[in-house]
Amino acid sequence: MDSRELAYFVAVAEERNFTRAAARLGIAQPPLSRAIRRLERRLGVQLLERTSRHIALTRAGEILLRAGREALTALERAEHLARRAGRAPRKLTVVTKPGGDAGLLEPVLSRFAAHPDAIDVEVTVCGIGQEKALLRDGAADVAFVRLPQADLGGLASEELLTERELVVLAPDHRLAGSASLRMADLAGETFPRWTADAPGSGPVITDTGQVAELIALGRMAAVLPESVARHLGRRLVAVPVHGRRTTVLAVWPEERRDRALAAFLRTAAEVAATSPPLDPPATEAPPR
Repeated sequence: MDSRELAYFVAVAEERNFTRAAARLGIAQPPLSRAIRRLERRLGVQLLERTSRHIALTRAGEILLRAGREALTALERAEHLARRAGRAPRKLTVVTKPGGDAGLLEPVLSRFAAHPDAIDVEVTVCGIGQEKALLRDGAADVAFVRLPQADLGGLASEELLTERELVVLAPDHRLAGSASLRMADLAGETFPRWTADAPGSGPVITDTGQVAELIALGRMAAVLPESVARHLGRRLVAVPVHGRRTTVLAVWPEERRDRALAAFLRTAAEVAATSPPLDPPATEAPPR
């Protein structure tokens, strides 16, 4: 099976229509239909159930669609990586969402610049949840992300540091004077949703600049890493949440084996190990 006929099948399977699939591929419909029938004969299985009104996938077709998408994505990524490797000068692309590095990136870049294996570094600030996709398609070399992460397949990772989580409240909020809170104390509060498909009724956050504004207006509260919560400003109140921690990871494609990336990761681990706590005098006692 070559990549072209696999792409033909994926287009038909996704469109559930030969005419639309042919238009999407930029070819005529009869050659597309013949190509799919040849594929079925070669595999010895029926991939599509065809009627005069619609097309449906057989069980074999569903499996081939899932695996075919993964294979085509892998081919695209291999091409992108090969092209990128051939370009000069070499550089390391680091990606993080706003606040996703817990303040590590600036000292890491400063120390890495003096490393014997250092190369130029480009920093990309991405949207929420985009880091892993950028790593997998070759647009980034290393990312800072926070646990939990649902899918790290194909990626290697190393824990860098763990910090407290604080709930950020408007100054006049009923809980703003608390020394510490439990999540149960926040029952009934409106919290942001970081993706459109996340559960809950809170506002979907597309830009971290929205967070402080909505909290200040009394529209929601937010549980955030301490390094983020302490810098929201606007005279907002940040209260430790008992038992809540968040961990920052360095994540990179597991197949990568080069000295510059290894040096960057070692530098990040060294900086994280020597980073002072954000708020040394603070002690977290269980709320009463």
